[in-house]
Amino acid sequence: MCSYAIDVWLEDTSLLTDPARLLRLLRDAAAVGHAVVLGEAHHQFPNGAVTAMLVLSQSHLSVHTWPEYGSANFDLLTCGRLSGESMVRHLTGALRPISWQLSRVSRAVRDPVTAVREPVPGVR
Repeated sequence: MCSYAIDVWLEDTSLLTDPARLLRLLRDAAAVGHAVVLGEAHHQFPNGAVTAMLVLSQSHLSVHTWPEYGSANFDLLTCGRLSGESMVRHLTGALRPISWQLSRVSRAVRDPVTAVREPVPGVR
């Protein structure tokens, strides 16, 4: 299981306020990564910003846009036979951002009985 956070800054910010184009971009990325889309949703805020999400059988792919900053944040959580790297390459290639950054974190799925738990101060 792997979590990807992709932050992009765009010169052409028209995409950041276009839910239909954003959902098409997410669907295309899902297809490239061999993901199975179970559902989708989006919301457009008064300033034009968009939050859109695909629910995947292998987890989810979402975007949150910030048109006032010319940026968008994509989040992808993968598991199974999903190609997250291919999906990231598709998104960054299709967007042609001025700048972008990627954070990738491996996530673990463990047996809750045998998993080692570290206490977190202040959390019970």
